[in-house]
Amino acid sequence: MSLNPMNAYKKVEQETMPGREVESKVLIKAANKLKECQDNWESADRDKKLDESLKFNQLIWSIFQSELAAEDNPLPKKLRLNLLRLSAFIDGRSLETMAYPAPEKLTILININHNIAAGLREQPKAA
Repeated sequence: MSLNPMNAYKKVEQETMPGREVESKVLIKAANKLKECQDNWESADRDKKLDESLKFNQLIWSIFQSELAAEDNPLPKKLRLNLLRLSAFIDGRSLETMAYPAPEKLTILININHNIAAGLREQPKAA
């Protein structure tokens, strides 16, 4: 059975890419999905795509929450707490957008994902 070359490449990329880069790429993917919904707000399948995009973003942030809450997480406690607060905001905004959809509500989610992704791409400074 032959593998699709693109799927094989993605599998190797996932297995060899540093964690921060994977997290950055996933956040960008979520931001792009949200932006696509925002840009095509009047489309017939908006509700379906909005639901999928918001759930995908929530899944990512739920994984982050789980990692941030872990006792063995190496990030400084204050940073973890701030990121957990940010993820709580994202949960609230996502639920609000699901209940009362409006394209402008997606802007903050898109911007947060882009900013966190940019921070993840920066090289940590040596101590």
